[in-house]
Amino acid sequence: MKVLVTGATGLIGRQVTGRLRQAGFDMRIASRRPERLQAAGEVFALPGADAPDDAFLALMREVSHVVHCAALNNDRTFSDADHQAANATLTARLAKAAAAGCGGRFIYLSSIRAVAGPGFSGTINEAMAPAPQCAYGRSKREGEIRMIEAYAGRPDATALRLPPVYGESMRGNMAALMRLADTALPLPTGVLAGVRSLIASDTAAGAVLHLVSRPGPLHPAYVAGNAAPLATSEIIAAFRRGFGRPPRLFPMPGMPLRLAARLLGRQASWQALTATQICDPSLLAGEGWMPETDTLGRLEELARKKATQAR
Repeated sequence: MKVLVTGATGLIGRQVTGRLRQAGFDMRIASRRPERLQAAGEVFALPGADAPDDAFLALMREVSHVVHCAALNNDRTFSDADHQAANATLTARLAKAAAAGCGGRFIYLSSIRAVAGPGFSGTINEAMAPAPQCAYGRSKREGEIRMIEAYAGRPDATALRLPPVYGESMRGNMAALMRLADTALPLPTGVLAGVRSLIASDTAAGAVLHLVSRPGPLHPAYVAGNAAPLATSEIIAAFRRGFGRPPRLFPMPGMPLRLAARLLGRQASWQALTATQICDPSLLAGEGWMPETDTLGRLEELARKKATQAR
């Protein structure tokens, strides 16, 4: 069987193509820059959101499944229109063509931002009512809705909602935490008490392979995450161990810093920094997927590799 993968050069997309190849699937890659991937095998240009229907249908010929990883992420500033075009409209066009031309599954890599903003504190699962709070989150949620509409009740399409993803070449908040860890700056534990679920890029790819391969109908959405959420202080300490640095975390209550944030009009930033967001992957795990159990060790190893490359 052949699988079409979009976004194959991204943090997760690279891992997805590798895992699917190892599992024996034939691959077709759709990329905005196909010239960079000619050595990867069967590579097509990814149509733009405003391309004609025939361009999307051509992608689906001889394809059984689609894994849609391509997206505009929230690690840089894009307009609402840019996010909607890349994450909602393009997803809708691909899903419509896949529903018409493929007999298999459509796996859409979504985000917990489709259901919760960065300041939300609580547990995130599939039953949670979506309440996206940013342009990125709204566009990912709209992509989910348009995908389900394209499949019109068929249990072959699902959104895989991911927490912050780490791995080599990561960007965004996880990359910022790693850069912070690679300094001698002492940090107050009161700011770093928020607990977060994470997932490694290859673990996310394993979830994709599981959803493509498992028998039976798919739920409209799945939440993935590691087995044990971590405090931000634990994440930084793990990175610092990998860099060969001491933790340099000192006890300080959060109240003075919270008051300062209020006085400066930065309450939203404070809430995002200190929020506890725990992803409950029990639905996915109940269907046979295994969440990662050694996130701290893997973060430490990631920083160790980064330090080795820098030398």
